Amino acid sequence: MALDLKKLDGIGWQENGQAVLSGMALAMLRRLDRLFLLWAGECGAEEYRFPTFIEAGQLHKLDYFRSFPHLVTFPVALDTSPEHLKEFSRSAVIDEAGVVQLGKCAPVREVLTPAACYHFYVLFQGTELKTARNLTTVATCFRREAYYRPLERQWNFTMREIVRIGAAEEVKDFLADYRARIERFLSDIGLPVAWENATDPFFDPSRNPKFLAQKLEPVKTEMVFGGALAIGSINFHRNFFGETFDMRRNGEAAFSGCVAFGVERWLYAFLSRFGPDERSWPSVLRSHGIAGDLANDK
Repeated sequence: MALDLKKLDGIGWQENGQAVLSGMALAMLRRLDRLFLLWAGECGAEEYRFPTFIEAGQLHKLDYFRSFPHLVTFPVALDTSPEHLKEFSRSAVIDEAGVVQLGKCAPVREVLTPAACYHFYVLFQGTELKTARNLTTVATCFRREAYYRPLERQWNFTMREIVRIGAAEEVKDFLADYRARIERFLSDIGLPVAWENATDPFFDPSRNPKFLAQKLEPVKTEMVFGGALAIGSINFHRNFFGETFDMRRNGEAAFSGCVAFGVERWLYAFLSRFGPDERSWPSVLRSHGIAGDLANDK
């Protein structure tokens, strides 16, 4: 019988696509991210924590708003003129459907982060890298979707990424090593995941040249659980970000790649595969730090 996450202790669900985690579910989420952070540490990745917003002007350089208008979420604020604020405060600002009537808004110059790794390319913009850089960050990412489902598809979700920026072969070797590391881990714990070539979720893909390029020469490989759910991906960006943000390695546009983990989706895969009762999980998970005393996670 399929696992009903809406009835599981520790998982609260809001129909606007957001989850509330507590107890075992929250502890598991933290453990999974600690595991990914441990993997990042094995290559000496430097850890960063970025703001929730990213400048719209930086995403525009990637043609993001034409490629992914259906996914983007903007932080919006009211126009600060006293007249408008008085009008807003006096009016019935929420209608019967729960929609806020904003009126005039301040200019929108930021976007809620859609992918954790974008911040690195902005940060290292205009730099010459003397050595390949290994980096990691975790972010709450925001993507609007046609529908939502607990842990599987959410408006906001946790993404851990491990990134390398360097020369082409440096990046390719990095991605190959991480794929082998992840494959060993999945085999060790008995979590069935298939590796499948994929493309980014472009808007109107048949008219987007980036989609056609990815179909001809795949650069994204997803870790697919249960035949349908991508819980992570390995991405070879070629020198796209290097050219866009003027990052250089050995005098040429730098290459980049990342390993991305959707942490809530990994949690879903573990609950689906091993069940909601951690006491019945195989002992191999304890040896990897995935199962254990919940008291240690508080």
